[in-house]
Amino acid sequence: MTRVKICGLTGEDDLQTAVDAGADAVGIICDVPVDTPREVPLERARELVAAAPPFVTTVLVTMPSGPERAIELVDAVEPDAIQLHGSFRSGDLAYLRAKIDSLLLLAVDADDAAAAETYDDVVDGLIVDTPGEDGGGGTGRTHDWDRTRTAAADLESPVILAGGLTPENVEAAVQTVEPFAVDVASGVEADGGIKDPEAVRSFVDRAKSARRPAEP
Repeated sequence: MTRVKICGLTGEDDLQTAVDAGADAVGIICDVPVDTPREVPLERARELVAAAPPFVTTVLVTMPSGPERAIELVDAVEPDAIQLHGSFRSGDLAYLRAKIDSLLLLAVDADDAAAAETYDDVVDGLIVDTPGEDGGGGTGRTHDWDRTRTAAADLESPVILAGGLTPENVEAAVQTVEPFAVDVASGVEADGGIKDPEAVRSFVDRAKSARRPAEP
């Protein structure tokens, strides 16, 4: 069964909506140099992580200036996982992974998904996303899922599919890519940074029930 992460939560109501819908992970965006209605201050991020129930993975989504800043954020927020956006050297990622207790996830550009192999042995998971010009996600734009599936086939790390996913297209995305998990933010929002409960429930249900058609 495909796992689901609901990202860009800004309040307890949206956190509860994601949990009630059956999300496996929740994403809280903090300390990013891009303009997004989904970013929350450090203290708010810590509160939301603490409010998540057991067995729901909390993910701090951030674009830190470097590994030392990432370590500071993990120490302050205490998430189950940290998801990095931006450019990082493999050595910096290996250093970071050795210094934190949280799982390390890295977002990679869907247009260069093959480059994910460079980081395959230094992270715990790879998010294949459609980034904007500023390097952030949440663009609402899909990418070539067939190409992503081909690139993911050679990876050992779990692949999390992101980028333009909605309740209407997530089933087709899962059937095409067969990812470990799917990740959605803007695709289940009623307004910028505010989740639509019905859309969240529909997204989770369709993602988890999706099956790749049997080969003839």
